[in-house]
Amino acid sequence: MAYKTIATVITDAETDAAALAAAVKICHQQDAHLDVICLGLDRTQPGFYYAGANAMIIQDNLVQAQEDADKLEAHVKQQLDGSDIRWAVQTATAQLAGLTPFVAHRTRFADLVVLAKPYGPGRGHENEAIVEAALFNGHVPVMVIPDGAEYPDAIGTAIIAWNESAEALAAIRAALPVLQDATVANIALVDPPQHGPDRSDPGGELSQMLVRHGVRAEVAVLAKTMPRISDVLCRHCADRSADILVMGAYGHSRFRESILGGATRNMLEQAAVPVMMAH
Repeated sequence: MAYKTIATVITDAETDAAALAAAVKICHQQDAHLDVICLGLDRTQPGFYYAGANAMIIQDNLVQAQEDADKLEAHVKQQLDGSDIRWAVQTATAQLAGLTPFVAHRTRFADLVVLAKPYGPGRGHENEAIVEAALFNGHVPVMVIPDGAEYPDAIGTAIIAWNESAEALAAIRAALPVLQDATVANIALVDPPQHGPDRSDPGGELSQMLVRHGVRAEVAVLAKTMPRISDVLCRHCADRSADILVMGAYGHSRFRESILGGATRNMLEQAAVPVMMAH
């Protein structure tokens, strides 16, 4: 198993720079093809204009979005020119209301989508919508790259956040090409249930599955000594000098996590290493 098609969506040359660089590096490591979507956004909210507004105003917004996409295309081509990977760049425009179906349709045939961190300074609703569109509507695993992070030339330690969930298992299966290249895959369990079916050997069956796929796996059982599971995982990543984190995405509803928080949202806000997710 290997990745053959990597996709990324670029809406801003600066904030998406780390994601583009990571996508290029993954394509080089996996001998994959890179599809870059340069997306110009019309951020006009539905119903913003009163009835009878001049159609030229609306048209101007679409023209500006296309100009933004063309500028991104020129920037990306300059970055990729001379690289030793196979790549293609396409431009497109979309309104915020139609962003989810557009991204899902354009990314659904990729093996992996590499995107920038959706939360933080300079990020808008569209960044979160793009990540969720690929995960939920395109049904594609997503690699989220934090600001300023560099995807490693070689993966030493990969941390797997394991909680027995279907989402976590989907992420692990999707990450197998990465895990097989890692020096070690550390299966991290935070306060596993004391009366669960695997209480005598937490993470044992997962470890066996990974070993059969050629992954060098080990298990770490962690106590929840901090308020949030994401805090424990981030500290564990730092303690192990991890290069990547693999985890399931949104075990709770997205609405609940947006209001109350959750491991996925918290991790995407604070992670210092690339995060591989699937749902």
